[in-house]
Amino acid sequence: MTSVNEVDFLADRAHAGQVDKIGVPYIEHVRAVAAGLAPFGDELVMAGLLHDIIEDTDWTAGQLRAAGIPVRVVEIVEAVTNQPGTSYTERIQRITGDAQATLVKIADNAHNSHPDRAARLSPDKRARLADKYRAARAVLWPLARRDDIEAIVRVVNPSLLAELDEHQ
Repeated sequence: MTSVNEVDFLADRAHAGQVDKIGVPYIEHVRAVAAGLAPFGDELVMAGLLHDIIEDTDWTAGQLRAAGIPVRVVEIVEAVTNQPGTSYTERIQRITGDAQATLVKIADNAHNSHPDRAARLSPDKRARLADKYRAARAVLWPLARRDDIEAIVRVVNPSLLAELDEHQ
């Protein structure tokens, strides 16, 4: 079985040279998502590290399996990968069919919603993305245990704890 360190190395190489919406090396995003998934075991940490690899690099699910990535990790990554022609709302609905993919998406959403990241966006983009991510949480959070959501957001984006208290 592939180790978390090996998957981190793979993700680092796959995302080399990529930056996110605010100009930060992309690997920082996937590592933050993975950190929020640490309480759920190595497979979810690996899925967090790889959650955007099919969508944002030349890697395919078949290549991940051939590289020794556990089948279940690849299944989770495929579940959270954007598919052309699918709206964000449809994507969130598809993800919620898999409890572990839902946790990965909750961690991804939490990091994307972090105030430090949002503050570096234009006001229009910040407002649009805040609405999008809030709507996604309204679908994702009811399908996960409150303790699990709290464990993720406490690490990835503690500012969401107040919203979690209001939500449940």
